[in-house]
This record gives sequence, structure tokens and C-alpha cells, in this order.
Amino acid sequence: MNNIQRLKKPQAMIFDMDGTLFQTETLLLPAYYRLFDRLREEGLYHGETPPEERILNSLGMLLEEIWMNVMPEQDLAVHRRADELLLELEIEGLKENSSQLYPQVESTLRALKEQGVRLFVASNGLEHYVKGVADAHRIFPLFEGIYSAGEHQTRSKVDLVKLLLNNHGIDRAWMVGDRSSDVEAGKRNGQTVIGCNYAGFGKSDELSGSDAMITEFGQLLQLYQEAE
Repeated sequence: MNNIQRLKKPQAMIFDMDGTLFQTETLLLPAYYRLFDRLREEGLYHGETPPEERILNSLGMLLEEIWMNVMPEQDLAVHRRADELLLELEIEGLKENSSQLYPQVESTLRALKEQGVRLFVASNGLEHYVKGVADAHRIFPLFEGIYSAGEHQTRSKVDLVKLLLNNHGIDRAWMVGDRSSDVEAGKRNGQTVIGCNYAGFGKSDELSGSDAMITEFGQLLQLYQEAE
């Protein structure tokens, strides 16, 4: 854990979902391969499935950006069909109970809530996916609000976090996430950023600008307890 400076206790914590709370690859990769099987069956895609690293390295982006990285040669109609299929297959996967949160997520969230921290999610994903993950893993009731780009039609996480802060009257929050979009969302809204350096999806400088970094989720509780 890298506590770069003395932190101040927040009113609220805002969490990214994929790569922060949720081990995305445990759900995403089986759905990813099934998705391309379906696209081939429907005659919308030909050839080998693109390397899985393309989608893993795109986590945290909006869906339209993800498909431009994964299959840039395909037209927008194929991308939009991929949106539909991915959501369908991930919801099916959640029902199979094979996906996982990161260790200590549920217990840490419960401890923070018990200490009076208001908890939120801000994700660039689709509404039914983000809420579906929280519901399937029994953490939905811990959050005061679960915000997604899909529900609120925001163009960036900066805008999504701004909306969340304004809607709930929050002046002082910790933005907790694993991608540069989380750092940007926190900083451009004047908030503290806690970088999560354990998912392994991002670039080496992905979390540059974070106020502190953790290498396992449970360290967040210690950071909060030591904050002023």
C-alpha cells in the first residue's frame, strides 16, 4: 500500500466496478468467446476471435470505444449487435454463479458502511450489467446509488461522477478505481483518488496522479481509519 500523503476522511466513497470490486475476467472471458461464436453463426463476423487482451485492455472504456479496439474493421451495426450479445451472455453468466468479487470486497464495504461512509458505484458499463453484478454478489443493498454510463447516457466518467456528486450533495469523496478514467474522474471533480493496483489490466502508468494506491481491496479500510 502506497499512502502518498495524509488523507482526509471522506463523506463518501465512489467505486468503479470492473477491476476494482469485480474480477471482471471471471464473467467476461467466457461471454467474450460465446459472443464471437454467435456473431459467426449470424454471419456478422468471419475469422478467428480477436485476442482476449484486446477487450481486457479496454476495460473502463465506454462500449463503443471497446469495440473499436477489439474489432475496428467491423461496422457500427456489428458493434451494436455485440453490445446486445455481451449483455445477454453476461447476465446468463451471472446466473451461473461462477464469477467472483475480489477478496475482502464485501467485508470491507460492510465495515466502511458501518463506520458511516456513504457508498456509491460509478461505472462506464451498461445499467443492467452493473446492477446485475452488484445484485448477483449480494452487495447491491450496501450502496446508496449505483450509477452507470448506460443509464445516465454520460459521455465520460468525469460527467458521471459530477452528476453523482451533485445529486447526493457530496463535497468530499474518495474515487476508488483501477483505470486512468477513474483518476481523471476524481481529479477533475476535485476529489481524492485511491488507485487499485491489483487487476493487472492497465498500463504501467495507468494510476499516475492517484493520491494513494492499494494492492488489495482490504487495505482501503486501513486507509480510511488512518485518515484525518
